[in-house]
Amino acid sequence: NKILVKQLPRLVVYNNEVNLSCKYTYNLFSKEFRASLYKGVDSAVEVCVVNGNYSHQPQFYSSTGFDCDGKLGNETVTFYLRNLFVNQTDIYFCKIEVMYPPPYIGNEKSNGTIIHVKEKHLCPDELFPDSSKPFWALVVVGAVLVFYSLLVTVALCAYWIKSKSSRILQSDY
Repeated sequence: NKILVKQLPRLVVYNNEVNLSCKYTYNLFSKEFRASLYKGVDSAVEVCVVNGNYSHQPQFYSSTGFDCDGKLGNETVTFYLRNLFVNQTDIYFCKIEVMYPPPYIGNEKSNGTIIHVKEKHLCPDELFPDSSKPFWALVVVGAVLVFYSLLVTVALCAYWIKSKSSRILQSDY
C-alpha cells in the first residue's frame, strides 16, 4: 500500500521565498508520520522535515542549513522555504511516511517540483536608497545660495545706479 503525492511541476522564486505544497491521498489523522522535502534528482539532500501527529503542533526543521517552516493541512503538507539562493535551483521531492501504527507506509517517488530561484536584480535606487537625500539637500542649499546671491547683486546694482545718478545731480559742474 503506497501513498500518492502530488506536487506542482514548477515554481519560480523571485523574492527568495517559496511555498511548496505536497498533496497526498492518505489520511494521516491519528497516525505518527514523517513528512520531508528532498533536493536533487537523487534526493540526496534532506531540505526540511516534520515528525509527529495531529495531536500536537509538530515543528519543521532542517539539518542541512535551509531556512524552513511549514504547515500541516487536511491531506496537505506545505513547506515554506526562505532565503533561497540561485544555486539552490533544483528539483525537490516530497516524501510522506507513516511510521506508526504498523505497517510502515511510504509514498512512490513523485514527479517532483522544479524550484527555479531567480536572481534578484537591484536597481541603483535600491542599492543606495538614502543616497538621494544628501543630493537633494545640496540642490536646495545651492538654490538658496544662488537666489541670495542674485538678490544681493540686484540690490547692490540698484544702490550703485541710484548713488551714481544722485552724484550726477550733485555735481558742481
